[in-house]
Amino acid sequence: MSSSKGSQLRASTATAVGDAVARNYGTVALVLQGGGALGAYQAGVYQALEEASLQPNWIAGISIGALNAAIIAGNPPERRVEQLEAFWRAICQLPLPALSAAPFDPANWPLPWQNGMSAWAAWRSLIEGQPSFFLPRMPSPLWHTHASPATTSWYDTSPLRTTLERMADFDRINDPRQMRVSVGAVNVRTGNFAYFENTRGKLMPEHFMASGALPPGFPAVEIDGEFYWDGGMVSNTPLYKVLAERPCHDALVFQVDLWNAQGELPRDMAAVAERSKEIQYSSRTRLITEYMRLNQEQQRMLHDLMALVPPDKHDDPAYRRAEVRASGALTNLIHLIYRDKPYEGHYKDYEFSAASMREHWQSGLTDMQRTLENPHWLDVPDTEHPFITHDAHRSEEGTR
Repeated sequence: MSSSKGSQLRASTATAVGDAVARNYGTVALVLQGGGALGAYQAGVYQALEEASLQPNWIAGISIGALNAAIIAGNPPERRVEQLEAFWRAICQLPLPALSAAPFDPANWPLPWQNGMSAWAAWRSLIEGQPSFFLPRMPSPLWHTHASPATTSWYDTSPLRTTLERMADFDRINDPRQMRVSVGAVNVRTGNFAYFENTRGKLMPEHFMASGALPPGFPAVEIDGEFYWDGGMVSNTPLYKVLAERPCHDALVFQVDLWNAQGELPRDMAAVAERSKEIQYSSRTRLITEYMRLNQEQQRMLHDLMALVPPDKHDDPAYRRAEVRASGALTNLIHLIYRDKPYEGHYKDYEFSAASMREHWQSGLTDMQRTLENPHWLDVPDTEHPFITHDAHRSEEGTR
């Protein structure tokens, strides 16, 4: 078979799978966790989904996940991967390339050198910023005497606004017929978590910037008279949002996490810093998943029991209360978690070197392609098991 015919066959197969998923699931959601520079992994995952003709109709993100969501939702399907590449190239560009040492390529250096060059790239990001994302405040916020919440931070994120406005069409973002969009942030004054959605109001660059405004590095963002910080401070994954509020129909959810809750015991202070950050930002996704699984199984059981109630009892107040809580919907959760590279340290979430970005991207692409090598994982669950999860990294296929 020629390569041309092979490509056509793969494309037709992908289209058939994509059509089947769209037909079988009322909700196809892409759920993106926060994790700074690690977010290129999510872009690779999306590329694999695009190549497989799997188009989400709901995207929910927090922090860097919200920024990826803006680029995806803010472009037509045929341009999303291209624009994701442009976005990540822009935010990984160094302001002073002449100061760079030899190009950092994780594949071609001994491990100690890889670690050293990665640390150097992270240090440069702290000192110099990333020109299309954030820049150091001059003068330092320590010198401010009458600062506002919008300027009390180490970095100025106004370049990010310009980048988002250039690379995302906000008219498209605000059309829920194209895709439902949800991003999470924390109200600085009340400490309450908030979601902003295109189904409930108009989304602007501020909403996405607020979702990624992690203090003290980034400033609070004002929205309708209130100031917001990074949603990851309370919950670093919007998984609960999607599972709790999706309509009462079957859902396929691609959950993409950047922090692994499980890890090795630390043996030095650098490892302590890394491990504590992983625990803090992993948001215990496994725990949330298990909670939602049990909750949905109970909803399904209540749904089945209600089918046994005689019609003349349907007006009973107890039946009406149960009707609100019951659900016959089925959920298929495809879970991907970024796995650290040997050269990475506790600074991995602000190490914006172009080489690490490519490594993260390729990891996401490979992991999603590996997942899709199991096409039966996309099948709708049966009523005996209304909530199932799949994870390509687990040793047992289809572990619930």
